[in-house]
Amino acid sequence: MATATLARVEKSGRPLARKPVALGLFLIFALLPLFAAISGKGYLLSLFERVMIFSIAALSLDLLAGYGGLISFGHAAFMGLGAYAVGILSAHGVQETLLSLPAAILAAALFALLTGCVCLRTKGVYFIMITLAFGQMAFFTASSLAPYGGDDGLTIAARNTLAGFALLRNEQLFYYVVLGCVLGTYLFCRMLIGSRFGRVFQGARENAVRMETMGFDVYRFQLIAYVIAGSIGGLSGFLLANATEFVSPAYMSWQRSGDLIIMVVLGGLGTLSGAIMGAAAYLLLEEWLSGFTEDWKVIFGPLLVLAVLYARGGLVHAGDALFRRLARD
Repeated sequence: MATATLARVEKSGRPLARKPVALGLFLIFALLPLFAAISGKGYLLSLFERVMIFSIAALSLDLLAGYGGLISFGHAAFMGLGAYAVGILSAHGVQETLLSLPAAILAAALFALLTGCVCLRTKGVYFIMITLAFGQMAFFTASSLAPYGGDDGLTIAARNTLAGFALLRNEQLFYYVVLGCVLGTYLFCRMLIGSRFGRVFQGARENAVRMETMGFDVYRFQLIAYVIAGSIGGLSGFLLANATEFVSPAYMSWQRSGDLIIMVVLGGLGTLSGAIMGAAAYLLLEEWLSGFTEDWKVIFGPLLVLAVLYARGGLVHAGDALFRRLARD
């Protein structure tokens, strides 16, 4: 019985080569700067930087919600903390990536550790509500930081340097740095899910009591996963702060956490490539629909309902089906 429990979740650790949708997405990301240069549409770089940054945050949330069954409604707090670590250090004259990146990840990881110790004592809707509460606490704390802009946010003078060189201030180079972070995050999460740790973590979602009777400390596994997801969220916050050269309490709001949940569900819960596809679909639709009206969410809402009703399993499953059909043809 124990072997069967772990075997049911073992199939999640499929390698990248078996994920045509993921390969297609990363190929598009890699070739986009060339397309932008040929077409003269330089704004595509900043748009897709944002897509990839939110893909990292969506991957970290999918790790919790899709594979662990832990629906966090305060996940944007990790992203905001990472961004504020960059902004606050920059306000004090520290703009070195080798200092601000570890600070961003550490701040988010520490917040995840402290809040996770409490949140993971609860289950179901109580877990959702307490993560929302902690997320809002972070939001209001950031709003009260008058020396760092308060409600108005904080403008960063310039992007971080790397070992003293202004490499991240080159737009194309920064784009590929973000791409490398997305690819690294995807591969790390894929490896983690396919490991023994990942199988136990997923097994706890299937049946926590059974995993405990097998001798696994479910709480400890979930807490470690929660801290890992928070750290990845801090990485996305670091990149977002550098991309926009601005940080705001809005990065931590419950609305932003809701956006991340929509991205994960839209792409396909429990599929890492789906988290990337969902982030891309959400942000590109936002960009397109906002060109017609400021109330673009009125149009996006029904589209989301149709996607949930007719694209069961999210966009990634629809994409997989399309790839298989094209391969047969």
